[in-house]
Amino acid sequence: MVLLGAGHAHVQVLAALAAHPLVSVNIVLVAPYPRQMYSGMVPGFVAGHYTLDDCTIPLEPLVRRAGVRWLQRSVKALDARTQTVQLDDGSTLHYDWLSVNTGPTQNRELLDRAMPGVREHGLFLRPIEAFAALWPKVSALGDTRPLRMAVIGGGAGGIELAFAVRHRLPNASVTLVSGSTPPGANYPAKVQERLLAALKKHRITVLQDTAIGITAGEVRLACGAGLACDVPLIATGAQPPLWLAASGLALDAQGFLAVDACQRSTSHAQVFAAGDVCTRMDRSLARSGVYAVRAGPALAHNLAAATAGQPLKPHRPPQTTLNLLSCGERYAIATWGHFSAQGRWVWWLKNWIDRRFLARYKTGA
Repeated sequence: MVLLGAGHAHVQVLAALAAHPLVSVNIVLVAPYPRQMYSGMVPGFVAGHYTLDDCTIPLEPLVRRAGVRWLQRSVKALDARTQTVQLDDGSTLHYDWLSVNTGPTQNRELLDRAMPGVREHGLFLRPIEAFAALWPKVSALGDTRPLRMAVIGGGAGGIELAFAVRHRLPNASVTLVSGSTPPGANYPAKVQERLLAALKKHRITVLQDTAIGITAGEVRLACGAGLACDVPLIATGAQPPLWLAASGLALDAQGFLAVDACQRSTSHAQVFAAGDVCTRMDRSLARSGVYAVRAGPALAHNLAAATAGQPLKPHRPPQTTLNLLSCGERYAIATWGHFSAQGRWVWWLKNWIDRRFLARYKTGA
């Protein structure tokens, strides 16, 4: 069995393997980084509330307890017909069973076609590990002089990033370029009102416009204007990894891996997936870390069941989930369906949930 990626779901699979090893199954984990960053705490890291260690799960202790072989490599190609994975060092792995949880990506080539110059001048949020290594240099520069910061992307990730930047760099000018829709357009109207009020309170300029190009010192907008900018932060939505396109696996219209209610490929029964890399074809679910976390136990169960020839169990996540948006300072907005609330208590709730999740997998690290 090959596990591609060490995302939120696979961290839980590794913990399950430590507790209940699979009999006569050799397992290989392919994951390039020594630790898994918990995406829900990245805005807190940017804001200065957390250290990098606070936001990460070291993989070595998890791998050791699970008894799996770990290759610190990245995937270059996948061939579902031959059941092989090619790695970035040129080596090839054969699999009988495959599970994919590589997390979201930002396709630089695709984005550079839509936004020329972004590859050269943009600071990308993904991969998070690379962003986390570069952010301290940006914040240190911001301590020496006021910076002109622009966050490109009006989804939850972009909004939280804008708030976090404002908190960490109070003397910077911060602009959120939300695209053709207002910030948080997928949230209920009341939540959008709360977000816009909080953005205004924190002196974050909102431009409902599309970035169409980036040069040194400027973001070009679709309206024809130029936005002066020292650091453009790219927080656009997730794209599928490039190696999926030619894999031979069934994909959805956007190129994400198509899976059924059991998190199994709709075209290849020996392939499973969870998280942002895949799309449930039986129901519509937001591409959110909340669902990736919830899919972990179900994925672990079905991988064990599949290898033992046992029936699989459908994973039925709730349609409504608690969503917590941090607002830079220790303050957050909560949504549950059409219900919403905000305050410091929401941030402390988020902090408790996030720390509890990490503590569960850091034990013994």
